[in-house]
Amino acid sequence: MTDFIKTPGWLDWYAGPSQPRFKLPAGSVDAHCHVFGPGAEFAYAPERKYTPCDASKHQLYALRDHLGFDKNVVVQATCHGADNKAMIDALLHSGGKARGVATVRRSVTDEEIQYMHDAGVRGVRFNFVKRLVDFTPKDELMEIAARIAHWGWHVVIYFEAVDLPELWDFFTKLPTTVVVDHMGRPDVSKPIDGPEFALFERFMTEHENVWSKVSCPERLSVTGPKALNGEQNAYQDVIPFARRIVERFSNRVLWGTDWPHPNLKDHMPDDGLLVDYITHIATTPELQKMLLVDNPTRLYWPELAKN
Repeated sequence: MTDFIKTPGWLDWYAGPSQPRFKLPAGSVDAHCHVFGPGAEFAYAPERKYTPCDASKHQLYALRDHLGFDKNVVVQATCHGADNKAMIDALLHSGGKARGVATVRRSVTDEEIQYMHDAGVRGVRFNFVKRLVDFTPKDELMEIAARIAHWGWHVVIYFEAVDLPELWDFFTKLPTTVVVDHMGRPDVSKPIDGPEFALFERFMTEHENVWSKVSCPERLSVTGPKALNGEQNAYQDVIPFARRIVERFSNRVLWGTDWPHPNLKDHMPDDGLLVDYITHIATTPELQKMLLVDNPTRLYWPELAKN
């Protein structure tokens, strides 16, 4: 057994989430979450930038049931690098209620892709956040994208808003559906109608293959979980940005808890209150159903989607 020592200051996930007041629509999907290890069973990558707390598939699925979700999309965590064993194990033990997003290298074989597909993987993630991963040449990423398109997979991209101009040409040439993590991490202290967020809206407007997750207010907020109308988890400075994306691109948005919330420095959110936040950004039952049920089902379980 290998002992892994958590990164100093690492915040463990909140073990006592509240019961959401918002009753999720039937069939709702937590479309962005992770598993970490457990390290004794699934070793963390030697090249990792952080060592997290363990967060197992059993704990993830217990949270799913507590919050009222029906399914999960488990995204490969950077602390595991391109070793997808922990994520795939979570899919194989989900009873068909989870799909996955992997991290792969150019060396991945067609047989390995097929194995992952059979396990429930439906996408690959390209991470451009420099503090989390080392640079991968764009020609390698484009080659991967072209190969996984054969399986009908999509590409998930994680980047920060200031880097979108530099990455624009690469992103717009990707031959698949493209899903942006967390709205491209906008700086919510800047005006919503300013040039930075306007560029992201233009990115989605001009390219109909681009989707966005409107998740992680706890990661984007400057004001934090301050009270608003008696609700402690409002993250009110993020709401206008997420609401605009939900309302403008209602058929191309997803939402997820981001459990177990890696690399947060200031506070660890209550996942029950995060669920209640959804009603601030998807303000009608129709928008809530599209965000939580229709869109993720169409992308990850197309065989279940209604024509």
